[in-house]
Amino acid sequence: MSNNKLLSIKKLTIKIGDQIILSNVSFDLKKNEVLGLVGESGSGKSFTALSVLDLIHLKNLKTEGKIIFNGRELNELSKKEYQKIRGKEISMIFQEPMSSLNPTMKCGDQISEIIINHEKISKKIAKKRSIELIKKVQLKNPKLVFEKYPFQLSGGQQQRIMIAIAIACKPKLLIADEPTTSLDSLVRNDIISLIKSLQNEYSMSVLFISHDLKLVSKFVDNLIVLKNGIIIEKGFSSQIFNSPKENYTKHLINSSPPKNNRPNRLITSTNKKNKIISKEERADHHLKIYNKNPILKINNLTVFYKNNQILKDISFDLYKGETLGIIGESGSGKSTIAKSILGLIKINNGEILFKNQNTNDISNSIFRKKVQLIFQDPYSSLNSEISIGKSIIEPMIAHKIFNSKHEMKCRAIELLNQVGLSESDFKKFPNQFSGGQRQRIVIARALALNPEIIICDESVSALDVSIQAQILNLLSDLKEKYLFTFLFISHDMSVIKYFTDRLIVLKKGQIIELNETDFLFDNPKKTYTKSLIKASDF
Repeated sequence: MSNNKLLSIKKLTIKIGDQIILSNVSFDLKKNEVLGLVGESGSGKSFTALSVLDLIHLKNLKTEGKIIFNGRELNELSKKEYQKIRGKEISMIFQEPMSSLNPTMKCGDQISEIIINHEKISKKIAKKRSIELIKKVQLKNPKLVFEKYPFQLSGGQQQRIMIAIAIACKPKLLIADEPTTSLDSLVRNDIISLIKSLQNEYSMSVLFISHDLKLVSKFVDNLIVLKNGIIIEKGFSSQIFNSPKENYTKHLINSSPPKNNRPNRLITSTNKKNKIISKEERADHHLKIYNKNPILKINNLTVFYKNNQILKDISFDLYKGETLGIIGESGSGKSTIAKSILGLIKINNGEILFKNQNTNDISNSIFRKKVQLIFQDPYSSLNSEISIGKSIIEPMIAHKIFNSKHEMKCRAIELLNQVGLSESDFKKFPNQFSGGQRQRIVIARALALNPEIIICDESVSALDVSIQAQILNLLSDLKEKYLFTFLFISHDMSVIKYFTDRLIVLKKGQIIELNETDFLFDNPKKTYTKSLIKASDF
């Protein structure tokens, strides 16, 4: 093996029973290289990474091939030998920091723990090094952060703690598995810049896994494209993004919302063509929407939580048939607006009017039928022990929509068909579906009560670009068919630009800009808005 190769994977094949997860995957990762691994959900990206760390422990698992790290064949190591490498020479940043960090341990202790495990030093010295690491990952007041628990930090701060843990022993290889998925554009760029600077400082190699192709194109040296557990294209990142050879790679690149025009639908595996909406058509559409009275009015909405002001004097109108976007950093108050509308949190001041009637004067059961929510994480919002058919029927039972179980089942099957699933899926459980399919199920459940307003709270942020395109097309189809009104919350500026009619920019609980989306992108007034757009490369 060449001295320049740090990691070599040779003909790696993984099966779970008769299901092939990876098939003859082979690639090299050089020293001080950033290698990207992209592909749709279920393509085998995370399985490849977890195999390197020997973190897959499933029944009926069969693994073939070789994984060679720094001249040593990892397959031949004992568990004890692997433990010495894991965290010290090879470390990993996981996708969701909140579920990866121990909620019962202080953040600093979690960093110290890995240092003490791998190096024979005292707790005092480990604490000193942990505070230095907290400072290195650019968190303010490192001594104070050391004493905090994960829930006391924002998502971006939690991810920085995960990075501090990952680099604590100066590993030779850092595996970053979707490390920025749930972060807004400003924080995401900060995290990527941090990983890149640490990679240069420590001369680390990085295996970077992501479904964000735009992000990958800026960050990695070389790229591997996976599909159904098979490598279909690999080479220089710039070459693949500028001149992809395989149709699948072209499909992934074309699935992203375009920067310079607005198609009526995004390109997907089932939708090869789209129509570009002209400025005149868009203006005519808006004229029809905004000539009517708003369906929802938010007046001077103010929310406090434990003496902290979360929202301050929020006012806006939502019109029937409109898609109104809300953008802002983590903690800006986006989800609090959604929860306030739904009556899930107490409002300290202001009013919410639905069709000119104060929601306080409308019974909760009636209002909740009219306004439905699509969550960010479909898996956690579905009951793993209930079939998806029953999950869709549940709200019908609660709101007494139909008189018989037969009618409910027929409606549930009809909804499954509308979101691109089938009658055969009715009795299946959430774990039998991919992330994109589960999001379709959650959408079907939201439609069960025939709502007039649908609130999408980061409902496509965790999906890869091709699945995201399918879901956005589905929402567009449903909006066209049923004249739905959407309140669309997202941190993804490209999705917001493509999908919304008007846009609210939220900062620290206050609306700092509200305008027609294209106009706002072309003529941002506030420095903060400009920084959001710049961070998203628009």
